Amino acid sequence: MAYKAIHRFARISPRKVRPLADLVRGKYADEALDILRYQPHRGARMIEGVIRSALGNAQDADQNPGQTINVDSLFVKEVKIDGGPMFKRIRPRSRGMAYPILKRSSHITVTLEEV
Repeated sequence: MAYKAIHRFARISPRKVRPLADLVRGKYADEALDILRYQPHRGARMIEGVIRSALGNAQDADQNPGQTINVDSLFVKEVKIDGGPMFKRIRPRSRGMAYPILKRSSHITVTLEEV
């Protein structure tokens, strides 16, 4: 069974987070948390939080009768970084021109599954 967690409207560009997602895709959940813990990027904290949330979702599902989940056997099946909405701002430039500033956001989706 798959366990999922989503961080929507994360205020970081998807381009900055995708290399970190590539580091943990296909790894065991605890190993992925160890990898992200030592990354100096702000996006690593965001992905780490989403993985912890997915682990919590798996443990909550374990409370249901008739199900036994071994949290140590969960691996990161999918890490998806999609672009979210952008804040659009205008930067004044010389000769009365205006340049757009796009403050990008992203949606971070993590899916854990048992081996």
